[in-house]
Amino acid sequence: MGQVFSDLNLDGDAPVRARPGVGEWGPQNVITTGQKKRQRVWAVLAFVLVLCLIIGLGAFWYHELMAAMSGSG
Repeated sequence: MGQVFSDLNLDGDAPVRARPGVGEWGPQNVITTGQKKRQRVWAVLAFVLVLCLIIGLGAFWYHELMAAMSGSG
């Protein structure tokens, strides 16, 4: 027969150096869910900002090249 309850040891086979320190009420120095949500939002905003910068620079260089090529003919 299979196991009725899941294993509550969330560390599993992780090496000791990768496990968070455990205090009286649970893990210590582990970021909260709210902090994780904020980091996800900041990561998406940073990605969109960098993408816009790359596209903007590409469009700028394209228009500069086209202007330079049409002026030299």
